[in-house]
Amino acid sequence: MIVASVKRRIFVLNSALFTLNCCVGCAAPAASESLASFSFVSMGSSLNVSIWTTDEDRAARSAADVAREFDRLEALMSVWKPSSDVVRINAAAGTQPVTVHQETIDVLEQAGDASRRTHGKFDVTFGALAELWKFDHDQDNVVPDRTAIEQRLPLVDHTAIELHRANRTAFITRPGVRVHLGGIGKGYAIDRAVTLLREAGFRDFLIQAGGDIFAAGTNNGPPWKLGIADPRGAHDAFAAVEVRDGTFSTSGDYERFFVKDGVRYHHLIDPDRGEPARGCRSVTIVATRAIVADALSTGVFIMGPEAGMQLIEELPDVEGIIVTAKNDVLISSGLRGQVEIRGAPTDAP
Repeated sequence: MIVASVKRRIFVLNSALFTLNCCVGCAAPAASESLASFSFVSMGSSLNVSIWTTDEDRAARSAADVAREFDRLEALMSVWKPSSDVVRINAAAGTQPVTVHQETIDVLEQAGDASRRTHGKFDVTFGALAELWKFDHDQDNVVPDRTAIEQRLPLVDHTAIELHRANRTAFITRPGVRVHLGGIGKGYAIDRAVTLLREAGFRDFLIQAGGDIFAAGTNNGPPWKLGIADPRGAHDAFAAVEVRDGTFSTSGDYERFFVKDGVRYHHLIDPDRGEPARGCRSVTIVATRAIVADALSTGVFIMGPEAGMQLIEELPDVEGIIVTAKNDVLISSGLRGQVEIRGAPTDAP
């Protein structure tokens, strides 16, 4: 039996919005300001921008600027856009360096750093496996043949990417290796959006793209309170964290998945095994930069709860909450006493 699902990080988004709305209802906002909220669709998920402002028209223009920035970056870094930098890099794999935008270089450098920190568990060259495990809009609920996976595993190798910042070139040194920035590009886009809104003069706002969130300033006084979705059940928030001028990213096995013969298969693929990672149900990272949180939520998930939490504890300005495959909740030392637990996560397969 196959049970299909197109659940994505929007479940974390909905939990966060539920928490946000509760806070707004009790915050007694100043009469001169109101919360203006705007919704778009970009990078395969909902994009929501909420701004405390005295000028809703100006806020609307700035929110539209954020949406356009997301679309611009998607055109640069998507594997689905025929003329994107990523598509051109992949097409030239093993042949020649490709001149790309500086932003693409920046994101690939950050991806390389995340790969080193996670001992290769975060790897943007999982593109060779993404052609077998289809969890994007092409999801087909098919478990790939193990032989096919074994043939592709040598093509997952982040060390095959060579970057030349001065020449602004990227080169995949081996044919068949393919870059996919789905695990880091949205974080970069959120960081860019934060810059745009601050340059426009806004200080208190929330940007949400799937499970990646940046909370700037305050919720008109109190900190923003963001919910962490239960990986099972109805995905209601089982916990909440207060965030101010920080980012919050969740990766989970409930976002893009299917169940076949009682086994859950999801999009967070272990690059060493070529199969979905099994140690965690969800990982939430709290950090100062969205690009860091986005990559680490994926990398820590694949590393597993023990090694993943050890990495979190080693990194400055990074905290995390892990729901393990056994349904235990692990909280990093910097967040202990600061996480509001509303109930245990649902104990289900």
